Amino acid sequence: MTPSPSMLLGGGADGNCAEAATGPGAGTPATPGTDLSKTARSDIPEDYLELYKKFGKQIGVQWNVLAAIGKRETNHGRSSLPGVRSGTNYAGAAGPMQFLISTWGGQAKMKIEPGINGYASDGDGDGFGDVYNPADAILGAAKMLKRNGAPDDLRKAIFVYNRATWYVDQVLEIAKRYAATGEIGVPAEADPACDSGFVDSAPDDVVRQILQYALAQRGKPYRWGGTGPDAFDCSGIIYMAYRNAGLSIPRTTFGQWPFGERIEQGEEQPGDLVFFNAGPGTSKDNPGHVGMVVSPGTMIEARCTLCGPIKVTTYRDRPNIVGFTRPLRNDTVLAQLKRAQT
Repeated sequence: MTPSPSMLLGGGADGNCAEAATGPGAGTPATPGTDLSKTARSDIPEDYLELYKKFGKQIGVQWNVLAAIGKRETNHGRSSLPGVRSGTNYAGAAGPMQFLISTWGGQAKMKIEPGINGYASDGDGDGFGDVYNPADAILGAAKMLKRNGAPDDLRKAIFVYNRATWYVDQVLEIAKRYAATGEIGVPAEADPACDSGFVDSAPDDVVRQILQYALAQRGKPYRWGGTGPDAFDCSGIIYMAYRNAGLSIPRTTFGQWPFGERIEQGEEQPGDLVFFNAGPGTSKDNPGHVGMVVSPGTMIEARCTLCGPIKVTTYRDRPNIVGFTRPLRNDTVLAQLKRAQT
């Protein structure tokens, strides 16, 4: 990993994810399955393979990309170079997945608790995030990839991990060699408990409540006019998420677009809305689709009937973005918040 810092998330408050990772059945060895190539079977140690598969599935990133990073960084922890088992290398990186100590959270081993500013993670359930512990490090790497664009925008996610295009190319090539099909593929939906980094990074408790509701709807179907609890349309999930926080905003995309304060692209934050010129009767000034920002570059959206279930996706490479708004700066919402505090 290069010394260039990345945007961090609060990895320490991931209690539910740690429980999922270490709860009943978590110790069962990963079944190789038909997705492993002969190269993967012969090259990846069994204990590392189990961790790549387990945390790839829980976080929702490709296990073979995690494994490719582990291979490229330390040969799955087998390297004897400085920084793998103790200390740091010349660039300040440590552990089997080569985290910068600053990116990990400031210390090589730290107690996992709310407020940690880094990717320190507890993959083995002992209450500590140890950068030299393979379970902790691989879980942290999965979170970092997810936070920066995986599983959709892999080139971006890997580039943030190590800011060199040659590194990205090498990791993707190794990942392909590890897959039986020779393709990287797209993983199943993440365990919702393991995306708490989105919630942890919320700027305040109100946004945290909004995100918690919206993220809990992942996997449910799109339905035009839907406001739950079993299905939603694009504006319906946002309307209900704000309502869950005790706030009333317009129900439809057409009403939500003029409601919030306009935000410049690049300044958006969790809880803001991103609008698209999409669908019949829409235009640059009358957007027909909306998603909710959960982190810079990613949103949760109910897209369309044929687009699959509600999920977190990237918006950076999506065409026809009309703009961003912040409903929490609307005067009506500000008055609602003030009344709630009295």
